[in-house]
Amino acid sequence: MEKLDITDPGLPVVDIEVFEKTRATMGAGFIKIITYFGEDGAKAVAEIEAAQREGNATRMVMPAHTMKSEARQFGAMTLGELTERIEMGARRCVEHQETPDELLVLVARLKPLFRRTMEVLERETNPLVQRRGEVRSAAGNQSFGRI
Repeated sequence: MEKLDITDPGLPVVDIEVFEKTRATMGAGFIKIITYFGEDGAKAVAEIEAAQREGNATRMVMPAHTMKSEARQFGAMTLGELTERIEMGARRCVEHQETPDELLVLVARLKPLFRRTMEVLERETNPLVQRRGEVRSAAGNQSFGRI
């Protein structure tokens, strides 16, 4: 897999093709699963940030690993890449018995990127939001009741 430049502000937060494929595969439970991802992701972000403050690389590994996998499942490739870098850096710190100071910049990017990702996911699952390329006419139901 090609490494993404997670510092590129023009990089799409969500790969819509992957997102739509996952939505089609998961069916009716998809929106509930996105909600769980948001709730669990917020906890993971908080846990990673707390571990960074404590200098505890071991505590960073599992939440970063979990978020990486779940993010990619929904097409959130940028978030997946960032959390993979945090996970791998934390594993390296554990192996070398070092504090995760080197991960500070990555961890600082995590919460804003997670929030932007959730905004996109929520917008894409909101039935009231007009989608790309879709034009909905306010007069679309004008023939209702006519014979």
